[in-house]
Amino acid sequence: MAITYPRTLPTNIGFSSLTLRAVNQTAMTMSPFTYKQQVHNHTGQRWEAELQLPPMKYEDAEVWLAWLLSLNGRAGTFLMGDPNRATARGTPTGTPLVKGAGQTGSSLTIDGCTASTAGWLKAGDYIQLGTGASATLHKVLQDVDVGTNGEGELDLWPSIRTAPADDSTVIVSNTVGRWRLNSGQQDWSIDNASFYGITFAAVEAIT
Repeated sequence: MAITYPRTLPTNIGFSSLTLRAVNQTAMTMSPFTYKQQVHNHTGQRWEAELQLPPMKYEDAEVWLAWLLSLNGRAGTFLMGDPNRATARGTPTGTPLVKGAGQTGSSLTIDGCTASTAGWLKAGDYIQLGTGASATLHKVLQDVDVGTNGEGELDLWPSIRTAPADDSTVIVSNTVGRWRLNSGQQDWSIDNASFYGITFAAVEAIT
């Protein structure tokens, strides 16, 4: 069967460590005489990650190695979220939907939430927009309270690049984004006890 993208992560063994990095494309110039600063805030924002798997024997290692090689370096993509945050800290009940087409940038208006809910989402919770090849992962920057009309406004990082359709689903659990490897080269180690060591790095897939 042909391999299709984005791929899901293998589930035989989880990560021993995961470093997530939020990168903003900003620049700063500074006067060498007064130290006065001028910041240039560009629109580029993306997730980056460094992942390490625990030492494992070949039966488990080969599952991950085959998966990594199936990505063909930077060509293929995969879905991944924060494994420690499968559920929100808030109480995101109801059926949250995008309210209004054409929304891009750092805020998103939604409706369909349970009315009059304080802390519907908490700062640091994740949402996902789109699925599969269109999935994007966003972090909520402030607590979200829902009014009597079931509407709320989310402040997000990274900003929305492609406007989601009106009434499209806002995913609030088991959230993932789309990633690709940040190198065309993959390495792994094998020690004298035949334990395999696998690490790799990834960046958000932006098209």
